[in-house]
Amino acid sequence: QVQLLESGGGLVQAGGSLRLSCAASGITFSTYAVNWFRQAPGKDREFVAAIGRSGGGIYYATDVEGRFTVSRDNGHSTAYLQMNSLKVEDTAVYYCAADRTIVGYVSDYSKYDYWGQGTQVTVSS
Repeated sequence: QVQLLESGGGLVQAGGSLRLSCAASGITFSTYAVNWFRQAPGKDREFVAAIGRSGGGIYYATDVEGRFTVSRDNGHSTAYLQMNSLKVEDTAVYYCAADRTIVGYVSDYSKYDYWGQGTQVTVSS
């Protein structure tokens, strides 16, 4: 069974940090790029960051670049999103999506091969 499982969300104060994990099973993780998205209440899902299969291709949304860092550990089939200097507007459910070819944003979310269930991040002022 293919599974992506996000974890690490929670409640933090503005300016704080969280590290999200995306643990994969049922796939050869090193052959999949990992893309991070988030969705705030009442808003569309938006792209956050992406990392290529070997970690060489990295992309960030402009509103998180410089604060968030994406990485991966293929030996543990896990990708990470380190989030620093968190802002209230970062509050959202964060999702990871794995794909054999897509590294970054495409408008049709069905193009991504697999999605996790999401983890809630809440940033308080």
